[in-house]
Amino acid sequence: MTSAPAKYAQYFADFQSLSEGPGAGAPAWLRDIRDNAWSRFSDTGFPTARRGNERWKYTNVGPIAKIDFGFPLRPAPANGSKVLALWYQPSYQLNGPAGYDLVYVDGRYSAELSSPAAGSSGVTVASLASVTSDGAFNLESHVGRYAPLDDDGFAALNTAFLHDGAYIHVADGHAEKVVIRLSFITTMSDGPKVTHPRTLIVAGRNTDITVVESYTGPKDCVYFTNAVTEISVGDGARVDHYRLLLEGEKAFHVGTSRVKQEKDSIFSSGSFILGTALARNDLEVLLDAPGAYCSLNGLYLTADDQHIDNLISIDHAQPHCTSRLNYKGILDGKSRAVFGGTVLVRPDAQKSDAEQTDKNLILSQSAEVDSKPSLLIYADDVKCSHGATAGHIDADTLFYLRSRGLDLDTASRMLIHAFASEIIETVKPEPLREYLNTIFAAAIPNKSLPIARTR
Repeated sequence: MTSAPAKYAQYFADFQSLSEGPGAGAPAWLRDIRDNAWSRFSDTGFPTARRGNERWKYTNVGPIAKIDFGFPLRPAPANGSKVLALWYQPSYQLNGPAGYDLVYVDGRYSAELSSPAAGSSGVTVASLASVTSDGAFNLESHVGRYAPLDDDGFAALNTAFLHDGAYIHVADGHAEKVVIRLSFITTMSDGPKVTHPRTLIVAGRNTDITVVESYTGPKDCVYFTNAVTEISVGDGARVDHYRLLLEGEKAFHVGTSRVKQEKDSIFSSGSFILGTALARNDLEVLLDAPGAYCSLNGLYLTADDQHIDNLISIDHAQPHCTSRLNYKGILDGKSRAVFGGTVLVRPDAQKSDAEQTDKNLILSQSAEVDSKPSLLIYADDVKCSHGATAGHIDADTLFYLRSRGLDLDTASRMLIHAFASEIIETVKPEPLREYLNTIFAAAIPNKSLPIARTR
């Protein structure tokens, strides 16, 4: 790590308060994990030095490091959190025979706002705080095993504050599809605050799980969400994972997701980002057994001075694995986006099949995107491709629509919406797909747009 070590007094004070207060009753293995994570964070700090640090070359996290974010040790009052949750929580509903709706307010599980499904044999969907002390859940073999602490300080800081979060486990062979919605809500506060949402998903052999994580908060409040999600996909299992980043306009969000796939497993990911001053979506997928397949899709729309950074990595560690990566960005104002997509094919990963695409639509002369797709191939019997594009609305297509009687704004919005729809249509739950279609359509700006001239 190239960043210089730094001392963060507020974080240290809150870490001590957590360790001596709500987290004091945690089992020894979890306390050891937290202590090791804090030691790592105190040694490295945040990756503010970008020279020589390829992972953070295009994203400046100095604004996060400069602010003293306080950690809320006490849960928000139940009566007040209900009102705020209704205001901030996404309006879609997921339907399914085994559906769970878990709500977290300021990083703490809210039993009053959650609606767990009726108990189903072989399915555990609960708050981490409620199950960490029970050895029957075997959490020690999963927590912290997929998201290492040496990438940067953010995952280490999250792990140091690991106390509550979401735990999802579906036992081997569970035939019924399981659908879970996780809502992480940040509330208003007098000063800047940070939450460290943690999610652990363990899909047993031949199971089928759909999980939607959403992150929301107040529009005019400065806060920081530092989230970590770990996912283990067993043999023949399928996990559809959607991540909705709908934070406030002054918020900072760093999301770290790590996925490990076993034989013949399927992992499908959908990332959707609106809002936030600075957002980072750091996703790594390890294809660790033959026949594993992953499909990673993403869509974001930026405006004003927003900064969105997508860092996506796929590791073909075993032969006969397939990956598909397709991200799209729509940029307006003086916003900036970063896409770093890496596909690694290891020497023994013969018969790998990988495709990655990054496409960006620029709506402003002042917007900027840095796109860096890359392939690292160390096997000779593979099929791999990548590509990246960035440009304005095509003049000929726009002229065609206007010749059919549409005004400039309507024609432009139609083309932008069509550009986004390819990613939205990959969403399988219909209520979620309709919700995303509505909010992205509403976010498309009404104004004259730069046009790509053709000769």
